[in-house]
Amino acid sequence: MNKTALITGASSGIGRELAKVFAGNGYDLILTARNEKKLGTLKDKLEAKYGIKAFVIIKDLSQKDAAQDVFNEVGKAGLSVDVLVNNAGFGDYKRYADADWWKQFDIVQVNILALMQMTRLFLPQMIQKGDGKILNMASMAAFAPGPFMSVYYASKAFVLSFSEALAAELKGSGVTVTAVCPGPTKTGFEEAAGSGARKLFDTAKRASAKKVALFSYQATMSGKIVAVPGFKYKIAASGQKILPRRAVSAFILKLQGEK
Repeated sequence: MNKTALITGASSGIGRELAKVFAGNGYDLILTARNEKKLGTLKDKLEAKYGIKAFVIIKDLSQKDAAQDVFNEVGKAGLSVDVLVNNAGFGDYKRYADADWWKQFDIVQVNILALMQMTRLFLPQMIQKGDGKILNMASMAAFAPGPFMSVYYASKAFVLSFSEALAAELKGSGVTVTAVCPGPTKTGFEEAAGSGARKLFDTAKRASAKKVALFSYQATMSGKIVAVPGFKYKIAASGQKILPRRAVSAFILKLQGEK
């Protein structure tokens, strides 16, 4: 029987490309996101192309206990999860004092709380089997404070720290945790965040979601704990650890086109 990967935020961007990569490697899929039409189309295409089975769960992870609902539906369907991909996430570009409170709340709910709850629900089963993999989609934002995207950057710092801690806890259990930290990627993230033409999201400088997804899959399969795609971003991640935090904040501020 095929192993099964559960992918959140699977209807677009990196999530959709990850679904293609896992299907291409013989995994059955559990796909979850808010957009029923997009998920249905993706399910049909992947099943037809790769001969795998895909199970769709329409769920908005910004809602309280949405992860519990997903877990319950997986159980009712008699499925088990071999690879958990916590990919869903979004950001908002605005001065914090002017930001919409509930949008910031939803960023924390999706980027942090849903990821935590999803992991807490599926992890014990993996430990019991002595086998499993968790892929948490972090970001280069995890390594720096992010003026004008303060909550998003902080949420990704949480994802990175959380993933590293879990990886240490799970050593020798047969379960691995991988945090992938991509730089700006062609996903539509910047439109949703309201950052449009900002320098940080210059289209010419962004990686493709397909490349990031393939890199993420390979890093997860190899059990790498922290994985940064792209040589220049590996250097940048190292530099951000060394430089004074004030200097990093000033650099991000300039990079994002603000004075």
